Amino acid sequence: MELTEQGIKDRLSWEKGGYALPKYDRALIRQNTKETPFWIHFGAGNLFRAFHANVVEKLLNSHLLTRGIILAEGFDYEIIERINHPHDDLTILATLKANGSLEKTVIGSIMESLILDTNYQQDYTRLKEIFCKESLQMATFTITEKGYQLINASGSYLPAVTNDLKNGPTKPESYLGKVTSLLYVRYLSNEKPIAMISMDNCSHNGSKLQEAIVTYAKAWCDQGLTKPGFLDYIMDDQKVSFPWTMIDKITPRPDETVKEQLVNDGVLHLEPIITSKHTYIAPYVNSEECEYLVIEDTFPNGRPPLEQGGLFFTTRDTVEKAEKMKVCTCLNPLHTSLAIFGCLLGYQRIFKEMEDPDLRQLAEQLGYHEGLPVVTDPGILNPREFLDTVLQSRIPNPFLPDTPQRIATDTSQKLAIRFGETIKAYAASPTLSVSDLKLIPFIFAGWLRYLMAIDDQGQSFELSPDPLLKTICPRLQSFSLGMGTEIEPILRPILENATIFGVNLYEVQMAPLVCKHFSQMIEEPAAVRKTLHKTVSLKIEAPHCS
Repeated sequence: MELTEQGIKDRLSWEKGGYALPKYDRALIRQNTKETPFWIHFGAGNLFRAFHANVVEKLLNSHLLTRGIILAEGFDYEIIERINHPHDDLTILATLKANGSLEKTVIGSIMESLILDTNYQQDYTRLKEIFCKESLQMATFTITEKGYQLINASGSYLPAVTNDLKNGPTKPESYLGKVTSLLYVRYLSNEKPIAMISMDNCSHNGSKLQEAIVTYAKAWCDQGLTKPGFLDYIMDDQKVSFPWTMIDKITPRPDETVKEQLVNDGVLHLEPIITSKHTYIAPYVNSEECEYLVIEDTFPNGRPPLEQGGLFFTTRDTVEKAEKMKVCTCLNPLHTSLAIFGCLLGYQRIFKEMEDPDLRQLAEQLGYHEGLPVVTDPGILNPREFLDTVLQSRIPNPFLPDTPQRIATDTSQKLAIRFGETIKAYAASPTLSVSDLKLIPFIFAGWLRYLMAIDDQGQSFELSPDPLLKTICPRLQSFSLGMGTEIEPILRPILENATIFGVNLYEVQMAPLVCKHFSQMIEEPAAVRKTLHKTVSLKIEAPHCS
């Protein structure tokens, strides 16, 4: 069984193996998509393949859509060259259910995959053609939170961004410089409307995308590198909108045990790859069943009936509340905490951590005791029920092969939102106090201990990728287990960095507790476990807030 256009024509073999196949004429849908595209997505990673592409797949199978989705990748071209093209843009979605069953679906909704790079002239010409189409309603993004950042840790523009701001839209190098150049093409084509939608897991994602694109547009207009009306076009939400979204679906890296099950079914050529840019990708994607996507309903060129695929369309205020509920309280902080301590304690699977009484207590107390008192209720989702599902079935799912190492990626970019917002809420509350927070400073200390790249047994391990490793790790090199180094002066520049934590930890009087926990964790091997057990064993009552 070959995962190709020709290979899936052997429907009997695939269906005998329990695979759901496309129920539509893919050649006809491809032609419709080519002539009148409605949706282009930037970011060819696993989340897109498991979620967005499957939503379109379901609507195509139900005949509620007559066009598929176009995929573009502007960072890691190997995904397109080594995964999409050899498999004719087909993907196997392996949905890992909590009861142990594996639902297998061949996703055929991706009708075209392109490389976003002016050096790939044929693909770039096609992208410009797509952006000139009247039918194009939306461009969506899953390029990770750091994909929207134009500056480095020192506050300077990244080199590629600097070049693009100076040189204009002709031959951009940076990801969003390239996207902005395509918007300029659409502007020149009669200022056609479009929704530009970040679907990345970060706060106010639509505004982050808008701010980045406006930066390019303003620089180009100021220098006369574009027509002066381009910035006005970008700023007019009746022509270009930047909706906010909240997305939630756990999509781990391709897992070897899942691959073995698919290979045993007779599917060929499913080897995962790790690209030169460290992307883990395969012709299949494994994912949990649970998923949420809440979208601000502002589409200046209209939109398809995606609510029939399970998506929520609502107001910006409701999106923000849903996002805060998830990112600041009910899922992401728990995941980050488990990632940090999972790496330190030698875990390779997240679900295994939930079998550890100390780590389970850490997650539960963080969610129920410190998070829920300041949780934001979006109305469309119940926070307590959402948290119950996360802690009782989603994270503990033994068939979901997610790893703390994956989740620990880019932790420095996540702390401000996942924990800083809760600190701010406590500080602003008339009935709560930052001193009520016992676990968040412990977790911050755990992250600093993690950055030593020495586990709780004193063995070295590899840190997950993070843009601040080169900045922060050198400051921690003077620490080692069992050595009585003075801690506070070394940690101070980190702890007072509000960009990292969302607040200056000295100003909210949390820094001393972070230093205390860190000191305890480096006393000797097994000190992380000892400090963890002691911290979660304390009786922590949920603060009351009126």
